[in-house]
Amino acid sequence: MTTPYSPAPHSIQEPPAADPAPDPNTLTHLLRSIGAGAAADGQPWPERHPLRSRQIALADADCALAGQRVVQELLLAAERARQDGDPDQDVGDRVMEGLAMACLALNVFIQERVRPLGAGS
Repeated sequence: MTTPYSPAPHSIQEPPAADPAPDPNTLTHLLRSIGAGAAADGQPWPERHPLRSRQIALADADCALAGQRVVQELLLAAERARQDGDPDQDVGDRVMEGLAMACLALNVFIQERVRPLGAGS
Protein backbone atom coordinates (compact mmCIF):
# COMPACT_ATOMS: atom_id res chain seq x y z
CA MET A 1 0.00 0.00 0.00
CA THR A 2 1.43 3.32 -0.94
CA THR A 3 0.68 6.57 0.77
CA PRO A 4 -0.58 9.38 -1.38
CA TYR A 5 1.81 12.30 -1.94
CA SER A 6 0.94 15.47 -0.10
CA PRO A 7 3.14 18.53 0.02
CA ALA A 8 4.62 19.65 3.31
CA PRO A 9 2.31 21.93 5.26
CA HIS A 10 3.03 25.64 4.99
CA SER A 11 1.45 28.68 6.50
CA ILE A 12 -0.95 30.70 4.49
CA GLN A 13 0.40 34.17 4.16
CA GLU A 14 -2.19 36.86 3.94
CA PRO A 15 -1.27 40.26 2.64
CA PRO A 16 -0.71 42.71 5.49
CA ALA A 17 -3.75 44.72 6.38
CA ALA A 18 -3.46 48.32 5.33
CA ASP A 19 -3.27 50.64 8.31
CA PRO A 20 -6.13 53.09 8.28
CA ALA A 21 -5.06 56.56 7.30
CA PRO A 22 -4.48 58.72 10.38
CA ASP A 23 -7.17 61.28 11.05
CA PRO A 24 -5.66 64.65 10.13
CA ASN A 25 -7.82 66.36 12.75
CA THR A 26 -6.45 64.68 15.86
CA LEU A 27 -4.61 66.87 18.32
CA THR A 28 -1.29 65.03 17.98
CA HIS A 29 -1.38 65.03 14.17
CA LEU A 30 -2.18 68.75 14.14
CA LEU A 31 0.68 69.48 16.55
CA ARG A 32 3.15 67.63 14.32
CA SER A 33 2.02 69.50 11.22
CA ILE A 34 2.18 72.89 12.94
CA GLY A 35 5.66 72.21 14.30
CA ALA A 36 6.93 71.08 10.91
CA GLY A 37 5.95 74.27 9.10
CA ALA A 38 7.06 77.10 11.35
CA ALA A 39 10.35 78.97 11.10
CA ALA A 40 11.97 82.17 12.48
CA ASP A 41 13.39 84.92 10.32
CA GLY A 42 16.76 84.80 12.13
CA GLN A 43 17.39 88.54 12.29
CA PRO A 44 20.23 89.56 14.63
CA TRP A 45 19.49 91.39 17.86
CA PRO A 46 20.13 95.14 17.33
CA GLU A 47 22.11 95.70 20.54
CA ARG A 48 25.85 95.35 19.82
CA HIS A 49 27.42 94.62 23.21
CA PRO A 50 24.77 93.98 25.87
CA LEU A 51 25.67 93.99 29.56
CA ARG A 52 25.69 90.69 31.44
CA SER A 53 22.29 91.45 33.01
CA ARG A 54 20.92 92.20 29.55
CA GLN A 55 22.31 88.93 28.20
CA ILE A 56 20.50 87.06 30.99
CA ALA A 57 17.26 88.94 30.28
CA LEU A 58 17.53 88.11 26.58
CA ALA A 59 18.23 84.45 27.40
CA ASP A 60 15.12 84.43 29.62
CA ALA A 61 13.09 85.97 26.81
CA ASP A 62 14.42 83.41 24.35
CA CYS A 63 13.34 80.55 26.64
CA ALA A 64 9.94 82.16 27.15
CA LEU A 65 9.52 82.55 23.39
CA ALA A 66 10.22 78.84 22.91
CA GLY A 67 7.62 78.05 25.57
CA GLN A 68 5.16 80.46 24.03
CA ARG A 69 5.54 78.81 20.65
CA VAL A 70 4.68 75.43 22.18
CA VAL A 71 1.66 76.85 24.01
CA GLN A 72 0.41 78.59 20.86
CA GLU A 73 0.88 75.42 18.80
CA LEU A 74 -1.16 73.54 21.41
CA LEU A 75 -3.82 76.23 21.32
CA LEU A 76 -4.01 76.20 17.53
CA ALA A 77 -4.08 72.40 17.31
CA ALA A 78 -6.76 72.21 20.01
CA GLU A 79 -8.88 74.75 18.16
CA ARG A 80 -8.51 72.90 14.86
CA ALA A 81 -9.37 69.61 16.55
CA ARG A 82 -12.42 71.27 18.13
CA GLN A 83 -13.62 72.61 14.79
CA ASP A 84 -12.79 69.71 12.48
CA GLY A 85 -12.20 66.64 14.62
CA ASP A 86 -14.36 64.15 16.42
CA PRO A 87 -16.06 65.27 19.64
CA ASP A 88 -13.65 63.15 21.72
CA GLN A 89 -10.74 65.29 20.42
CA ASP A 90 -12.19 68.48 21.96
CA VAL A 91 -10.12 69.48 25.00
CA GLY A 92 -12.86 71.66 26.48
CA ASP A 93 -13.39 75.32 27.20
CA ARG A 94 -11.36 75.38 30.43
CA VAL A 95 -8.26 74.01 28.71
CA MET A 96 -8.66 76.46 25.82
CA GLU A 97 -8.98 79.34 28.28
CA GLY A 98 -5.94 78.12 30.22
CA LEU A 99 -3.85 77.94 27.05
CA ALA A 100 -4.92 81.47 26.07
CA MET A 101 -4.04 82.75 29.56
CA ALA A 102 -0.63 81.04 29.35
CA CYS A 103 0.02 82.85 26.06
CA LEU A 104 -0.90 86.18 27.65
CA ALA A 105 1.33 85.57 30.68
CA LEU A 106 4.27 84.59 28.47
CA ASN A 107 3.71 87.71 26.35
CA VAL A 108 3.92 89.95 29.42
CA PHE A 109 7.09 88.20 30.62
CA ILE A 110 8.73 88.45 27.19
CA GLN A 111 7.76 92.10 26.82
CA GLU A 112 9.42 92.92 30.15
CA ARG A 113 12.60 91.06 29.24
CA VAL A 114 12.96 92.39 25.68
CA ARG A 115 12.25 96.04 26.44
CA PRO A 116 15.51 98.00 25.98
CA LEU A 117 17.29 99.04 29.17
CA GLY A 118 16.22 102.45 30.41
CA ALA A 119 12.93 102.42 28.49
CA GLY A 120 9.90 103.62 30.41
CA SER A 121 6.60 101.79 30.69
